[in-house]
Amino acid sequence: MTAPIGAAARIARLRRSMSELDLTALNSLDRLRLLTTNHVQRLHLATGSPATRSRRTRALLRRLTDRGLVVRLPRDIGGHRAGSATSTFCLTRLGQAVLTAPEVPPRRRMLWQTKPYFQDHMLAVAELYVGLVEACRDKNAELLAFEAEPTCWRRFSGPGGETLILKPDAVVRVGTGDFELASFIEVDLGTESLPTIHRKCQVYLRYWRSGQEQRDHGVFPRVWWLVHDLARLKAIVRVVGRLPSDAQPLFAIALTEEAADQLVQLPAPGDTA
Repeated sequence: MTAPIGAAARIARLRRSMSELDLTALNSLDRLRLLTTNHVQRLHLATGSPATRSRRTRALLRRLTDRGLVVRLPRDIGGHRAGSATSTFCLTRLGQAVLTAPEVPPRRRMLWQTKPYFQDHMLAVAELYVGLVEACRDKNAELLAFEAEPTCWRRFSGPGGETLILKPDAVVRVGTGDFELASFIEVDLGTESLPTIHRKCQVYLRYWRSGQEQRDHGVFPRVWWLVHDLARLKAIVRVVGRLPSDAQPLFAIALTEEAADQLVQLPAPGDTA
């Protein structure tokens, strides 16, 4: 199936008329699904005075919105964002089509389909990505890869030959000096029960023991649970403490606001959390 000739020509003309800034902003939305005004400014307009950066960000998002490439979501969507001064944006099907070959119809993507919790979760993952970009700028590190859902999911065979799926929120690879740090990311908003956390840790252990990641990528990433407060951090530390002793070093737990800095630092010898 191909896009109609007229539509393909329109998409091609639209793409040719766009600036590099326009396209990089669309690519960020395609990668992360949701971004706030603040995210876009920190990612793509990081230099200049605060007033200039804010003005250029508003102009960029207005231009993309007016051309039908992105859409601003209602302010009452999502718990902690309600009433916020920042807006939230997602890619439209036209915006998605601009990023693909003109002859390939864009995959169907509903403009808005998830509950507030999932939207908040997407924005938390986006915030981690933006924080990593900033941390790499500050620490002379390189963000080699950031794969969000569902690209980062892993399929593998269980002990009985059944197909299992590991569903991290993201996979991160950071280059620092002569080292590459690989991480599976679990963004925890405190809504899942501790038995659910324990079961997910067990899936990571099955995947680790399968050896598939090691064969495909040479190393098994550290699994980072990112939490919002110390009480939740201590609770997940206890969950990890109930895992087999040889598996506990696979896991680390950090506060969300400290996560980006920790993910670009080499772990101390023997550090497990």
